[in-house]
Amino acid sequence: MKKGMRTVVWDDELQIEAYRLAGVAQPFPNHFHEYYVIGFVEAGQRLLHCQRQEYILGPGNILLFNPGDNHSCVPLAEQFLAYRGFNISQEVMQSWAAELTGSAILPVFSENVLYNKEISSYLCQLHQQVLAGNVGFGKEEALLFLLEALIKSCGQQLADSLPECRQEIEQACRFMEENFAERLSLAQICQAAGLSKSALLRAFTKAKGITPYRYLETVRVNQAKNLLRQGASPLQAAMDCGFADQSHFTNYFSSFIGLTPGAYREIFLARGSVKSIDVNHL
Repeated sequence: MKKGMRTVVWDDELQIEAYRLAGVAQPFPNHFHEYYVIGFVEAGQRLLHCQRQEYILGPGNILLFNPGDNHSCVPLAEQFLAYRGFNISQEVMQSWAAELTGSAILPVFSENVLYNKEISSYLCQLHQQVLAGNVGFGKEEALLFLLEALIKSCGQQLADSLPECRQEIEQACRFMEENFAERLSLAQICQAAGLSKSALLRAFTKAKGITPYRYLETVRVNQAKNLLRQGASPLQAAMDCGFADQSHFTNYFSSFIGLTPGAYREIFLARGSVKSIDVNHL
């Protein structure tokens, strides 16, 4: 019999709990939670009963439970469940909702089961970051984008018209370019730009085509390239450019450049000569 796996991670920065179930055949009896549940079915089929409604769940379905929503589920055709989810307390949800809507009123999910590729993408990106233990405000961005999409799907009002905020966006860019070596927070960038978190994320992404966190990481990688070309070690480049650690730096650098920092540095060690790197053996 296949052994189920359960992973639970508490993210202290976001104050949310992330968990993952894989290979689980366990039925769950009728129950409810005092917190919000946001989940995503990766594999397996289940019969869900929630709030007097019946659903057939399958891969790609998003589950949304408000505090107090009673629900139960059982496996179908002896299939094993693979599932990602978040538990968010009412207090934490209230603070995020206030950031997005300007009101401290708790959101109420009008649907318990969704199929939405945009929301699924946000959810999975955030979940992967939390389980990987990522640091930095990239997780905060991902959570805000996820909750904004969910709140819109619930029929609550968000400001659809957004001013361009060109001057504010340029202020944010300058602040990141001048302080990239520091461990910056989203709140610091918002303060420098004079915008709320939700307004900054939406206006910045619209204007630049990338999020503030991706912009900051791009600035850091470009600065690291300069240091590596001058002979700095990967560890020194990581420290001087504001990366949390060398592993974090290597992952980002490789994804941006296609080479590890060490391989990139090697190209410039022999000044005046042309050197190639076999990327298949890095």
